[in-house]
Amino acid sequence: MKRRTLAAALVAFASASLPAAAGGTDTLVKARQASMKEMAAAAKAIAEMFDGKRAYQPEAFKAAANTLSARTGPALIAQFPEGTLGPPSGAKPEIDQARADFEALAGHIGRLADALAAKAERAPAEITTDMLMGADLPMDGGSLLGKRPGAAQDDPAGMPPEHILHLVLQDCTSCHSRFRQKQQ
Repeated sequence: MKRRTLAAALVAFASASLPAAAGGTDTLVKARQASMKEMAAAAKAIAEMFDGKRAYQPEAFKAAANTLSARTGPALIAQFPEGTLGPPSGAKPEIDQARADFEALAGHIGRLADALAAKAERAPAEITTDMLMGADLPMDGGSLLGKRPGAAQDDPAGMPPEHILHLVLQDCTSCHSRFRQKQQ
């Protein structure tokens, strides 16, 4: 956890100095896009392992989960400083108007990714049934009538890793739908 805090601080420092120092906003946007692609590749690798489309390897699971953990939370927030939103980036300027919401969502993704990395740290040699979601686990805690009994737990430490991954992806989708615009 200390490494993650140090890494986040370094990313924040580097991100804050990038626009003024080395190539402006374009450099930061390219770094941010590369980070997003790395997160997408990591999430895809884990999902394919759980789906049986890729051979499960505990070390690959751990590496992919650590990638997600290192690039979310404070590190993710640091990638979106004021003045780097809108074209040429797909990041909407609305991030600044809803900064608290954006940071809360990025922080939640970070907590989920940290829990996934902790699970990966103790990953067994083969996928076990307690690592998978199962048919009885809901994706989220809501319904049209409010929270269901037995809905998703608040503490991801008690969830199977596959479920945590799905919640990470759900948060990514929420963030992108609210704060990302497609580039032409």
